[in-house]
Amino acid sequence: MTKTGADRLADALATLGVEVAFGLPGVHNLPVWEALAGRRLIGVRHEQTAGYAADGYARATGKLGVALVTTGPGAANTLGAVGEAQASGSPVLVIATDIPSTLRKPGVVRGVLHETSDQAALFEPVTKGTFTAGTADEIAAVVLEAAALALRPQSGPVYVGIPTDLLRKPAGEIGAVPVPEPLPVPSEVDIQRARESLAAAERPLVWAGGGALRAGAGAEIGALAERLGAPVVTTFAARGLLGQAHPCLAPNPVHAPEVGALWDRADVVLGIGTDFDGLMTQNWLMPPPPKLLVVNIDAEDAAKNYPPDLTLVGDAREVTARLAEGLPRKAPPPLDDLKSQVRHRIETEEPQAAVFLDALAELDPGTVVVADMCVAGYWAGGFHRVREPRTFVYPMGWGTLGFGFPASLGAAASGARTVCVTGDGGFLYGCGDLATLAQERLPLTVLVVDDGGYGMLRFDQDQEGVAHRGVDLDTPDFVALARSFGIPAGRVEGFGAEFRAKWTELTAAAGPNVLVVGAALRPPVNTSPRWHRKGAK
Repeated sequence: MTKTGADRLADALATLGVEVAFGLPGVHNLPVWEALAGRRLIGVRHEQTAGYAADGYARATGKLGVALVTTGPGAANTLGAVGEAQASGSPVLVIATDIPSTLRKPGVVRGVLHETSDQAALFEPVTKGTFTAGTADEIAAVVLEAAALALRPQSGPVYVGIPTDLLRKPAGEIGAVPVPEPLPVPSEVDIQRARESLAAAERPLVWAGGGALRAGAGAEIGALAERLGAPVVTTFAARGLLGQAHPCLAPNPVHAPEVGALWDRADVVLGIGTDFDGLMTQNWLMPPPPKLLVVNIDAEDAAKNYPPDLTLVGDAREVTARLAEGLPRKAPPPLDDLKSQVRHRIETEEPQAAVFLDALAELDPGTVVVADMCVAGYWAGGFHRVREPRTFVYPMGWGTLGFGFPASLGAAASGARTVCVTGDGGFLYGCGDLATLAQERLPLTVLVVDDGGYGMLRFDQDQEGVAHRGVDLDTPDFVALARSFGIPAGRVEGFGAEFRAKWTELTAAAGPNVLVVGAALRPPVNTSPRWHRKGAK
């Protein structure tokens, strides 16, 4: 039987080992749905959900996330999600149809249904690359090439556009998967220079970022830190890199003055897989360390914020392992008092947050927590004791409100029990995809912390002494809304005993459910209005 362009698209995804994709059908991409019959293509209710779900899946698994959407507005609806994936280095492949090639007139927008003057150009600022198939024969090769680019460190999203008429045309053989180019390797001379600086350091500090987690460098970083006797600070994107029992893991976040002092006292900082972004450094008001060594796959990325004394360009796991060779093992850093100080800060500043964080810590191993841009999410992002890599997902690359629920659909689609932490405002961005949650019966608990509006923005206005404007929201009965989709749901007030009982019940369940908690939490120190370094806001 003759294969069509849509068939070859499906074959390319199978060759890549794609087990699940997220999409929304449209008149232009129906052949793709036909070609993927019998494979797992999860239909969502908004294209932005497809992008976020693909991102959540990619972060929870380390695999390629795939979003399949239709032409024009369908493709454009993914842009917010794609921007977050780009900022967080998440390997997402967006495949969108475009108007028929036979109706395209170069340089002229003729008014074809869903026509955009240059659809690929919409994606150029928020992707690693854009591709457009010119013939049916090119579809598979373009998809394979785009996927290879998305997965290559530093990973990120890639766009593929396919004129809709090519999906039904005959297509030739699929071709081979591109062979990955070898990653750069630092010289032994530079490795030895870095090793000597680290060995001579009296107060070394390791700062590990998302690139370290994506490279799977946790064991190597832990071993190096033990040899150096160095505390390890992890960024939002690297939470879970080291196990909570590791003797060198400093408590999060570095925004807490007690933890930030580790940076201030360090005589040598080793940054691994990080760009020292504004959110982590309080807009670069952390002073440059006396000596900065960096490991990064991209030298420009490594140097754009704090000029390093030495850059080792290469894979974080391999370079870190080489750095540890021959170094004697030192005593672990004294961190117990620091951990107690951070815990005391939580209990003093917001006792309800302490209870909430304890509930997160008691989740079964392997449970993935996905947090939104909300006050409860900020507490989780800063202080949740993440036990394993890829079990905490947080949108602090671009900072996209409304990320939590749709991204948690993708994480749960991997098969992992998942908990979404969202607020009433952010949940309303995508609550229509409760239909997707019900349809797929995903293992997901959605925790909606309802403070009647945008609690973080309300705090900002209070700090400035102005009236609340635009931040207090009329919201639905979330429990009734969830139950209308056939999803079990309940509500409690505050993070007390009733919450703990309901939380234990729902997070142990096999299928989907929703728990609404009526509570207004004070924002933690990792939110910009509370940054302690002067002038940081």
